[in-house]
Amino acid sequence: MSEFIDEADRSQSGSRLRCGWITCLLLLISATVGAGEPVATVRIAFDRRGITATQVHGFADKATRRTVTADDPVRIASISKLVTTIGVMRLVEAGKLDLEADVSNLLGWRLRNPAFPDAPVTLRLLLSHRSSLTDGAGYWQVPLGGKLRGVAEDRRAWDTAHAPGAYFRYANLNFPLAAQIMEQVTGERFDKLMRRLVLEPLGIDACFNWDSCDATTAAHAVVLYDVDGKSVRDDNHGRKPACAVVSDGSCDLSRWRAGENGGLFSPQGGLRISANDLTRIGRLLLGNGTVDGKRLLEPASVQTMIAPQWQYSPGNGKTFEEDTGDVGQGFFCRYGLAVQTLATPVQGCRDDPFGDGIARVGHSGSAYGLQAGLWLDTKSGTGVIWFATGMPDERLGGKSAFSAVEEALAH
Repeated sequence: MSEFIDEADRSQSGSRLRCGWITCLLLLISATVGAGEPVATVRIAFDRRGITATQVHGFADKATRRTVTADDPVRIASISKLVTTIGVMRLVEAGKLDLEADVSNLLGWRLRNPAFPDAPVTLRLLLSHRSSLTDGAGYWQVPLGGKLRGVAEDRRAWDTAHAPGAYFRYANLNFPLAAQIMEQVTGERFDKLMRRLVLEPLGIDACFNWDSCDATTAAHAVVLYDVDGKSVRDDNHGRKPACAVVSDGSCDLSRWRAGENGGLFSPQGGLRISANDLTRIGRLLLGNGTVDGKRLLEPASVQTMIAPQWQYSPGNGKTFEEDTGDVGQGFFCRYGLAVQTLATPVQGCRDDPFGDGIARVGHSGSAYGLQAGLWLDTKSGTGVIWFATGMPDERLGGKSAFSAVEEALAH
């Protein structure tokens, strides 16, 4: 494994600019698309055996000039959904959950699209964004002590034009509901449950929000910046945040109750994990449920996650996420259970940042100035992880629906 920090520096005469390949490439992108250089980028290539190459550039914390490393935890945004689903599949294998069951029976209250009251919503539909839920009523703002049920019973939370199972519409709300179901059937707090089911068995030091991470890990957080360079998340100032959840004034986590508020620990986007640790998630999928000889999932569970539940054709779904400022058409064109498939050979699809037509699987992430990806070529047994901070909400400048920066990191 090779690791370096790319830095541009001038010769003693000041007349000649030298830079590593990442810096030169990002400077070229900046000049081409008119956007500023990212604050930080990390890219890791790996195969089933381990990491094969690492490149890092920029700052985890601009204020302290702390350079980013591949071991620094970052809020990896919607790649969290894929990791959450690994936890779901472990509970399915244990017989505690059923992908086809009406989740109303697990939630303890009736979850129904008001326009289609006889159509049940299943875990399979939640995890594949075909539940007919939307983010129109919110999904993250329910505080400690509140109940997510109120959001799901708001008519704005539903696509009343399409029945469950009939239409793909990417909605974050699906995953707090899935997490709430996980809590209900186990009696365990979601973040702690995910440590037990997924993170600790894989030897991963990570957490959903910050409570279950230690202070040392939180001190090395990658600060997320918007495109103007303002810190917007995880500016921890070298210590663990005083409160890791949305609060109504009190942050006493003893108030938590199983099955009340599945959004509390942000299953849809709040995983803090290093790029190095995220490779173990990628290798788990490349290994069909096995990493370094340790089996976490059965091969059938991995294939259930990866197999597309939906493929775009005109009129059967939206190809972008409505909750962000990024409305580039053709971004989502094939989707399984929290697993996206790239390079869909259908008119209107622009989901190939690699530009080589290979049907890689994985997930993207975009929030709070971060753009990220975890992508696997299952045939060659190789994968790549990247993230960039200080990015705009929209994915700009690329030939695909991905940004020019992500396309550069893809290569």
